[in-house]
Amino acid sequence: MAREIPDLQAVVRTGTGKGAARQARREGYVPGIVYGDGKEPQPINLGYNMLLKRLKAGRFLSTLINLKVEGQPDVHVVCRGVQRDVVKDLPTHIDFMRLHDDSRINLFIHVTFINHEASPGLKRGGTLTVVRPEVELEVLASDIPSEIVVDLTGKTFGDVIHISDVVLPKGAKPTIERNFVIANVTAPTGLVAGEDE
Repeated sequence: MAREIPDLQAVVRTGTGKGAARQARREGYVPGIVYGDGKEPQPINLGYNMLLKRLKAGRFLSTLINLKVEGQPDVHVVCRGVQRDVVKDLPTHIDFMRLHDDSRINLFIHVTFINHEASPGLKRGGTLTVVRPEVELEVLASDIPSEIVVDLTGKTFGDVIHISDVVLPKGAKPTIERNFVIANVTAPTGLVAGEDE
């Protein structure tokens, strides 16, 4: 299932450099830049409170965004960097990269685990140890999955879940060549000690 493409409102920033950026911050904006797709970089301003809310919601760097700038056609972008104040940890500048719908991009996609109750290992007190809560995939910009689903049905103590065990969304592929571990099911400590004896 492809995720919804959220809209983000921005205004054109007149002037570049530190002075214009400081002025934007004084007026309650976060300065930013939109680059890529063979076009000139476009300086923009984003509403500070709106941007902070989006950043706190999470997954901002792995979300395709429909950027709306007044007087210009909408453009699909991904965030490629957020500079933050070293003391307050609040955004001071943001970079966006333009994308075509047929562009392939690398994004971190959330891993969701289902059917915990159908796992004999977890039912007997085992623990699901998640090694990678997110997996970096190469995906089509027009079809970014909202999540990767891992089915825990039948998983017992000692079972290891690799990326090859997961059905990836159509058109998505891992950015890492090797068959890496996503999670495993471990036995409860008492049970392991008892078996050793």
